Amino acid sequence: MIKKKKIVFIINPISGTVSKSGIPALIEQVLDKEKYSYEIRETEHAGHAEEIAIECKEQGVDVVVAVGGDGTVNEVARGITNSNTALGIIPCGSGNGLARHLMLPMDFKKDIDILNQCEIHDLDYGIINDHAFFCTCGMGFDAFISMKFAEAGKRGLTTYVENVLKEGLNYKPETYRIEDENGTIINRAFLISCANASQYGNNAYIAPHASMHDGMLDVIIMEPFDALEAPQVAIELLNKTIDKNQKIKTFRTEHIRIHREKPGLIHFDGDPVMADADVDIRLIPGGIKVVVNPEADRNKRRPNRMQTAMSEFFNDINVVRDDLVKQSRNIQALNKKILRRLNNI
Repeated sequence: MIKKKKIVFIINPISGTVSKSGIPALIEQVLDKEKYSYEIRETEHAGHAEEIAIECKEQGVDVVVAVGGDGTVNEVARGITNSNTALGIIPCGSGNGLARHLMLPMDFKKDIDILNQCEIHDLDYGIINDHAFFCTCGMGFDAFISMKFAEAGKRGLTTYVENVLKEGLNYKPETYRIEDENGTIINRAFLISCANASQYGNNAYIAPHASMHDGMLDVIIMEPFDALEAPQVAIELLNKTIDKNQKIKTFRTEHIRIHREKPGLIHFDGDPVMADADVDIRLIPGGIKVVVNPEADRNKRRPNRMQTAMSEFFNDINVVRDDLVKQSRNIQALNKKILRRLNNI
């Protein structure tokens, strides 16, 4: 008789924007009971998911499933790093960055079907100043927006975009000294992001070519840009071409040290915290076991409706921007002509 694997579902009842009330019944209906014995736990406070995950790891549980958003996934994952316990994900958040990178469906039944197949890979994760991250970390504008997003109370892509548009024009870039094994550079930047996975969430790809099994971090330095360039940056995030932007510098490394002018915010998987002026970021190759989608490499997923709508929206803004630029040039030419006439009087 084959010994059943033990799987524990950790449900965060208040995370994200999706109701989780029907998930226990769906687990009972769809989960392969010949393969698994299962337990469902609900979180009761911040940090509780990590506590449960550590307990599961110590008990030798085979798979621990994070049922929630990026914050819940991060808590569960950091509780089981460097162990034989694997992370599973049922994405219920507003961004679902790691789940989308792994090409997990936004469909609970299909996610349980993937758990039934139980294909497990050893994947990389990162550490920024002792905080584990699995998708992205960084500083500058994206850490600032992570704080604003956390304060907003309301979740979802719309809230995120509102904050970006509202705060972006007023944000003051900083100067950073960046060191890795290849030397030191000094750069004034709007943001610096270190990516283990490809996106922030909501299919906004900050590092389109990032991989969780290459042993490297993708470092993205976004230099300051003006208001007229902002829509183009947004389009490139959505269509996976941000690395082609002239304001973007990218490189790969295993370990990076960043010094900034003063202490400030950093974020790990969208969670903002205050940190010292010196920031240390490193990768742990193959440090976490993850249940992956066996079809991920074979299925090229289409952009979802929200992604398509956002791309069309920013394209419309781009058209208006180009029109304004043309008008501005016409006005400048007219002003020069007027000045020449005045000088001839």
